[in-house]
Amino acid sequence: QVQLVESGGGLVQAGGSLRLSCAASGIILKINMMGWYRQVPGKQRELVAKIMERGSTNYADSVKGRFTISRDNANNTVYLQMDSLKPEDTAVYYCNADILSAERGYATGHDAWGQGTQVTVSS
Repeated sequence: QVQLVESGGGLVQAGGSLRLSCAASGIILKINMMGWYRQVPGKQRELVAKIMERGSTNYADSVKGRFTISRDNANNTVYLQMDSLKPEDTAVYYCNADILSAERGYATGHDAWGQGTQVTVSS
């Protein structure tokens, strides 16, 4: 069974930093895209950053220059380094990955999501 497990959320003061991690598990053949989304109550989930298998990245305008996404392909893990945090970054952050796995004995695609981790930035 494919799973994404996140860690690293918490409470930080404005201007501080946090690092989120997300590890994928299962019989994984390939992970094309790994990314982070965030959601606040009453709003739609929005893309924060994503990274493709070969390292190309895409960021939301609101986090460019402050957040850095990276991945460790050998360990099926994606990271989000968040610097210069602002109160408006407060949200539940979700890991997302486009995974090809072999749990069923043949290749199966998954749009996998983590359980979410709370990030709170105080002013």
